Amino acid sequence: MEMGTLASVLYHTTPKTEPYEVKNVAPMVSSYNQCIRPILDALENLRRLNITKEGIQLPTIVVVGDQSSGKSSVLESLAGISLPRGQGICTRVPLVMRLQNHSHPKPELELEYNDKHVPTDEAHVSEAIFAATDELAGSGKGISNTPLTLIVKKNGVPDLTMIDLPGITRVPVQGQPLDIYDQVVNTIMEYIKPEESIILNVLSAAVDFSTCESIRMSQTVDKTGTRTLAVVTKVDMFPDGLCEKVNADDVNIGLGYVCVRNRIGDESYEEAREKEAKLFKTHKLLSNIDKSIVGIPVLAEKLVQLQAASISKILPEIVKKINDKLDSQLSKLEKFPRKLTSSVDVMSAFMDVIGLTRESLCKILLKGEFDKYPDDKQMHCTARLVEMLDQYSNDLRQGSEISAEKKFLMEEIKVLEETKRIGLPNFMPRTVFLTRLHSKVESISSIPIKFIDKVWDYLEEVGVTILKHHSEHYHQLQTSLRLAWQKLIAKMRENSMKYMQEVVEMEKLTDYSCNPEYTIEYNKLIASQNYLVENVKARPSLMISINSFGTVERLIDNTALHLQFSIFNLLNKDLGYEVLKDMVSPSGGGIERLFEETPSVAVKRDNLNRSIKILKDSKEVVASIIDKISTYGNQN
Repeated sequence: MEMGTLASVLYHTTPKTEPYEVKNVAPMVSSYNQCIRPILDALENLRRLNITKEGIQLPTIVVVGDQSSGKSSVLESLAGISLPRGQGICTRVPLVMRLQNHSHPKPELELEYNDKHVPTDEAHVSEAIFAATDELAGSGKGISNTPLTLIVKKNGVPDLTMIDLPGITRVPVQGQPLDIYDQVVNTIMEYIKPEESIILNVLSAAVDFSTCESIRMSQTVDKTGTRTLAVVTKVDMFPDGLCEKVNADDVNIGLGYVCVRNRIGDESYEEAREKEAKLFKTHKLLSNIDKSIVGIPVLAEKLVQLQAASISKILPEIVKKINDKLDSQLSKLEKFPRKLTSSVDVMSAFMDVIGLTRESLCKILLKGEFDKYPDDKQMHCTARLVEMLDQYSNDLRQGSEISAEKKFLMEEIKVLEETKRIGLPNFMPRTVFLTRLHSKVESISSIPIKFIDKVWDYLEEVGVTILKHHSEHYHQLQTSLRLAWQKLIAKMRENSMKYMQEVVEMEKLTDYSCNPEYTIEYNKLIASQNYLVENVKARPSLMISINSFGTVERLIDNTALHLQFSIFNLLNKDLGYEVLKDMVSPSGGGIERLFEETPSVAVKRDNLNRSIKILKDSKEVVASIIDKISTYGNQN
């Protein structure tokens, strides 16, 4: 269906009646009924499906007004039936009124609520509404947001669907909650806030419109008044200045005003319409009001036209929103893990989790691929490891230099003094060299250990993040994987600590190096021997740094190679083995236990399935009505 088809059909079938066509109150013709009624039925079906909870709003006429403004009287006049009356708030739940014009002489009335269908009649409809309200909102005087639907099939009523809301009251009467005002306001705002809602604001002619609470509320959500229609009641009781108030429109009612006289006492609805027509025709003040904005028939026609215009504008958008939301919910459901019904399913899911975890860790720890975490620098692991290695290198070099500068050559001289013996001059005994080497390495021996500890802390944190992501739907598996990863990291940490301790001890003990840098450095020192001695004699406090002949560089290289090799081994070890080992233990409980859905995941899955069913049903509803509209448009 093209966007303009519905609007065209509704426009060409919407009747234009005289304001006081009393013989038939319904402001429509049969062709219009044939078009609009199926659409209203479809919208009501969507409302029953609770499609609004899916974020899809329906075009709705919402009736609001201050308490005692005459809301019930207006609705009675439109529906041709009596509604509950009394002190305080009579409408304690949203009352969805579905009016359907039909040719049967006997009216048919039915209430729908809580999946119940309760037939009633004109004589007992008020009692039935009271009973249903008590069931929904309690037998006191509190209110509820659960809607009650009243279906009225009667000859002469307009095909309209309206929602009547509780009247606004500031002061709670006996039996009402102290926060009754806030409850009522919250309910009203929920219904009038959506852009799809037409606000029917009922005002008493007795009050200053600008002081009405209902006006203030509608102005809050409809600042320009483009979707607010005002109905002025009790005009026969307070006619003074009414014409001026309506024409001035100080409260910015964009859809205009309709002034009405409601039924009084035992008048029949036909009698009430005749007296209303006479009043606006003969009253010296009220007769000055433009005839296009007076009378219940005019109000009915305006509402029908507004309803038709709203539907023609909104229905195509509803179709689009239903399709978009359905696609979105189906996509979310696809991302949920499938329900596992056998041991094979469980083992397959387990291997998937382990495989995905290993793949993700390889990407960020070895390959330097961060496409899954573009903005999370903590997960850019190769870059972070290089940063840590650079800092480690600086720490080692600074530690060595500080140690050398503190007591330049003093320790060496002391050791030489203590090891004097008969022998060739100018040769340092090997024991002296090893003693000093041991001391130098010992001064920086804690740095590699601290660095290794820091790296494995970081790797443990990264691994937990990855595991959590890939096992997010299985809480017990997530817990087991985290513990298994932490155990594996603890083993790797222990091995690294042991390795680095051995490397440090080896550096303390050996005086061998095939590094050509040693010879180059030695030759430099020998060549500058005289210069060094003279400078020291001249300035005893001179600080001179002597390189440790490659010890620091060798530590850095060994550490980097060891970490790379350890990470490679870690990712090629079977992480699943650690988990399986726990599961096959007497206290493990079996692999199936780890893949049991948590209550929260089960609830999310059920909610998604429920939402998808509602959206699919809604899609069928709107598809059916669009087919009917297209067919009807072709016939015309």
